[in-house]
Parts: sequence; structure tokens; C-alpha cells
Amino acid sequence: MTDADTDPDPLEPYRDAEKVHGSGFEATLWASEKTQRLRFDVLIGMVGPESIQDKVLIDLGCGDGALAAHLADVGLKPRRYIGVDGLLAQARAGEERGYEWTDFVCSDLLTSAGALGRFGADVALISGTLNTMTDVQSRLVVTQAFEAVHDAVGFNFLSDRPTQARVGSNTGPAIRQNVVSWLDYALGLTPLVSFRQDHLEGHDGAIMLRHEPAT
Repeated sequence: MTDADTDPDPLEPYRDAEKVHGSGFEATLWASEKTQRLRFDVLIGMVGPESIQDKVLIDLGCGDGALAAHLADVGLKPRRYIGVDGLLAQARAGEERGYEWTDFVCSDLLTSAGALGRFGADVALISGTLNTMTDVQSRLVVTQAFEAVHDAVGFNFLSDRPTQARVGSNTGPAIRQNVVSWLDYALGLTPLVSFRQDHLEGHDGAIMLRHEPAT
């Protein structure tokens, strides 16, 4: 048994929210759809639209498929988008959006991360998914996602180095994570790392990992 097996279940807050609100935006525990879209835009900008258009993208912890809808809104269309979420109702809500280029899979990332390679993805994006995970759990997901993709993994997390305006703000069930530790860990996976924390008053950190080009 690993540490990740004995840690709290990060899906529990989302299950509780789904019982109250049903599937959809409220069950994702995002503060607002505006900031959700901003986080999407940051990750899209970091990976580059050319890494999404006509490529295979996996959205880990996809919720109700809001990223797929956002991509459509900004004119980006992956060759294939695969949304993976641990809640069946959320995956079904994503399917109901009706984009022909999307597929949705209900799967717990902590038990299935090692099988992500089956999708043959170019890019993985992980937005909000790590917020209720411990360090051990979130590193497991990021590492196995990076091993599974051909190009890049982008993810965000609540930063432990926000501006003074954000210090002490209520984060609900979300856990602030150590920025310096994340960067050190990311650089242990690849030297091709980019980082942003200039949005949302330092509330969020965003990291992009790229594979080194073949020689």
C-alpha cells in the first residue's frame, strides 16, 4: 500500500457537492465561471494553441466538460478530446454537450493514472483537479500524465505564495501547495518547465512541462 492509498479521498468534496447541486458547474467547486475560464486561458497560452489544434488532448478531472466548451468558444478544436472524471454524472454531463470530437471517461485518476497512455495523447491539461489532493496524490497524477503524453502537461494548483490580498482567503476544501517544491519536482522530470503566477493575485500557480525533443 502506498501513501496515496492511505490519504483522504480527493473526490469526496465533489461527491458531496454533487449530492447538493447535481452535475454541472456547481459540482466542480469553482468559485466562478469567469475565473475558471481565466485558468483555462492561462494553460492554453502556456502550452500554445498549436499544441491543441488538431492534436489529441486529455483533460484530467474534466468535470462537466467546461474546458471542451471553452476550446470551442475560442476556436480551438483538438483532433480528439478525452475528458476523464471520477464522477459518472459529470462525465455524462460532458457527453451531453454534444461535441463530435469529444469522448468522456469515468475513472478515478488515483487508481487509473498508470493507464493514461492508452489514449495516445499529445497534451494533458489538469485544471483544478489537484486542489483537493495531497502532495503525494498530485505528484502521482502529474508524473503519470507526463509519462503518458507525447508533448506536454499543464496543470494549476493553489499557491502558498499569494499576494497579501489573498493571504488568509477561504479556499474551501482546496489545499494550498508549495510552489518552490512543485518547481523543484517539475525540473526533476524535465528541464523544459514554464511557470506563471501573475494572474488571480498570485492565488494560483500554473506549470507547464514539455518533453525534450528527440535528437
